[in-house]
Amino acid sequence: MSAAFQHTLAGPATLEGTSLHTGQKVTLTLKPAPDGHGFKFRRIDLPDQPFINADVDKVQTVERATTLAEGSVKVHTVEHVISALTGMGVDNALIEMDANEPPIGDGSSRPFVEMIRKAGIVAQPSPRRVWEIRETIHQETADGTLITIVPCKTFKISVTNVGPDGRFTQYFSSEITPEKYEKEIAPARTFVYYEDVKPLLEKGLIKGGSLESAVVIRGDEIMSKEPMRFNNEFARHKALDIIGDLMLSGVRIHGHVIAVKPGHGPNTKMAATLKAEYQRMRSMVPAAVSIPDGESVLDIHEVLKILPHRYPFLMVDRIVDCLGENKCTGVKNVTMNEPYFPGHFPGHPIMPGVLQLEAMAQVSSVLMLRKPENVGKIGYFMSADNVKWRRPVLPGDTLLIESEIIKIRGSIGQTRCRCLVNNEVVSEAELKFALMDR
Repeated sequence: MSAAFQHTLAGPATLEGTSLHTGQKVTLTLKPAPDGHGFKFRRIDLPDQPFINADVDKVQTVERATTLAEGSVKVHTVEHVISALTGMGVDNALIEMDANEPPIGDGSSRPFVEMIRKAGIVAQPSPRRVWEIRETIHQETADGTLITIVPCKTFKISVTNVGPDGRFTQYFSSEITPEKYEKEIAPARTFVYYEDVKPLLEKGLIKGGSLESAVVIRGDEIMSKEPMRFNNEFARHKALDIIGDLMLSGVRIHGHVIAVKPGHGPNTKMAATLKAEYQRMRSMVPAAVSIPDGESVLDIHEVLKILPHRYPFLMVDRIVDCLGENKCTGVKNVTMNEPYFPGHFPGHPIMPGVLQLEAMAQVSSVLMLRKPENVGKIGYFMSADNVKWRRPVLPGDTLLIESEIIKIRGSIGQTRCRCLVNNEVVSEAELKFALMDR
């Protein structure tokens, strides 16, 4: 299975059983889904058979399980099935249920892995997006829960489970691959401490719980229908939950997740952080710029014939459009090779605002100096009004510089300008020039 491409199921697979918290009988079917679909739940027992995206923004409650909601429509305990799909390398799937909660099975994700194996997995045409974490992301809570994600070339989880009074403190660490997930994580069952059972029942939870679907810890005793599957089964199950909850961010990661005392609340909080950080990173990626050809375009050689500026102070690479005689758009490709980045600022390179202003001035000069009556002249910068800088310009950005002539009277010209990155205005100003003979 190539990790470079998205994958879905080769066909449907169905599982029947009882849900953990509601105790309802439920039939769950996994179905193939197209590229870019992600994971979606569908309540086929309700009118209109509504969908709920497996998205952290849909998280409603996180007590003992992760619940998603879209309006009044809910799906409970989504983490095990999402974990299985993610761990086995599936990117797109439709999860249909005729109740509000998946079957609990034996309390692990192994039944869902068996469904996936039965259905088969096939590659899809679109590439898989995997976010490689480059800077540490850290969060901790007042009760001692800690989740940190540090840079790593693969997806790895190290988790420490700490029970009440330190009981059954366990550690598990592993790189996450489909093979390791199936053998080392999927069989790990959910567990509950005996003293929590009554309060949970009073809250209307674990109605479908039994010793067949969970491990119960009473004091130092383990109550289960079968022996422990691993000597650190509880820590492994915590890793299982983390995989499912973090995938609610909508993006796979390469990074090392280090968790101490994790739970659904902290897990989904980290998923929300991942989603926000990923969206912030994607917003910095320049949109594709179509460079037209024709009479309205001036390449760098033609720009140099008009402007006297030269390296390192030339702030326009090309004029890509001229709308009549009074509007034009220039391009400045901002690269890490710009001479000002080592000093502005070390470790946090940002294009100085004054150089964005200079780029506006140069594009404005090209616009005014192309007029027949101004050929051979030079534009002297006189003033800047209503200057605003709205967001940083970073290495890798493509700066589009728009300039429009407001008026020209004699030797004085005035323009209105703005700079854009990815169609977002990053700076703007009104500029005034004196047009003089060289």
